[in-house]
Amino acid sequence: MMLKRTVGILLFNEVEVLDFAGPFEVFSLAENAANNKYFDVITIAENQAPISARNGLQVIPDYNFTNHPDIDVLIIPGGYGAEKIEIHNKVVIDWIITQANLAELTLSVCTGALLLAKAGLLAGRSATTHWMDLDNLASYPSINVISDTRFVDASDDTCNIITSAGISAGIHASLYCVKKLIDSDTMRATAHRMEFDIE
Repeated sequence: MMLKRTVGILLFNEVEVLDFAGPFEVFSLAENAANNKYFDVITIAENQAPISARNGLQVIPDYNFTNHPDIDVLIIPGGYGAEKIEIHNKVVIDWIITQANLAELTLSVCTGALLLAKAGLLAGRSATTHWMDLDNLASYPSINVISDTRFVDASDDTCNIITSAGISAGIHASLYCVKKLIDSDTMRATAHRMEFDIE
């Protein structure tokens, strides 16, 4: 039986929909030739109550901060809720710090990078975010902000950490994570199934 990694996606009010739905789709579709999936994908919020994402989409998280299983891949999406609300929420920031230190890989999408920056997880690393928030990200100390790129892999011997540009770039970055964790054939097969041009 194939051992699956657990992908935990953080949800919060006013989260950008494609920031979490794009990675959800990528990791949910990644499978081997025998149609065995490589990942279990779950959603997690501070409280297990309905989330109102951007533009009114209602989402019910699978778990809350106290009852979720161990996370192998941590996904931090962005949106108004990240940069204006949760960035001031110490409970969320502390949870991100804890989970990022335990996870095999952490990926932020769009302004989710600001939450990683607030948590101090990007200090001394290169990173990117949505083009509208590059200056905001650069206001945090010791971050080498890179523009005009889909994603940045700033992994080192201490942790695997990847940041992506805005919204749809999270799909590209998630496919790259599949390549990093599994292999390039799986990445290409997943992209092909989604009709996503990874070139």
